[in-house]
Amino acid sequence: MNQQRTSRGAALGLAGLVLVVGYGLDQFTKHLVVTKMDLYESIDVIPGLARWYSIRNSGAAFSLGEGYTWIFTIFMSVVAVAVAAFLLPRVRTRTWGLALGGLLAGTLGNLTDRLFREPSFGQGHVVDFISVGNFAIFNVADSFIVLSMIAVVLLLWFGVPLDGKRSRKADPDTMDDDAAVGSADGASTPSGTDA
Repeated sequence: MNQQRTSRGAALGLAGLVLVVGYGLDQFTKHLVVTKMDLYESIDVIPGLARWYSIRNSGAAFSLGEGYTWIFTIFMSVVAVAVAAFLLPRVRTRTWGLALGGLLAGTLGNLTDRLFREPSFGQGHVVDFISVGNFAIFNVADSFIVLSMIAVVLLLWFGVPLDGKRSRKADPDTMDDDAAVGSADGASTPSGTDA
């Protein structure tokens, strides 16, 4: 995966744009669901395939851990701080900007529900409403988190660093000819010794 290094400002600007759009879209769609649909109401979008289904989720994906809402609140807070304070300031590539901006958008979207929705601060239930086939019911924030984590895994898999700089050891194109020849045939020996 060839990734060109860009300026810090451009990478952060792209991350900020994804963050604003993703977070805004998540909160807007949740507002529509809460104000326009009754709890457990279902509306067919594509009959037999997709529907809007209004529920509140106190747990994680697939409603796991429903009795431990506060743990998810703490976990999402830690993720949001780690991304915003430690990872984003180091980003110098567009792809990392997109991935981390999306991850932060999704995390903050669901964290907002955990903090400010009923039944209480820090233990709020997340608004879920997208139902596809027999899959879990999710929301826009969940979609951003999943897509962003796929992007992060791919970036790590292909060795794309946050700052866009590849180490000289990892990139054979940056090695000079003498080093490449020496390492290839084992000709280099410690000084003052016979081979």
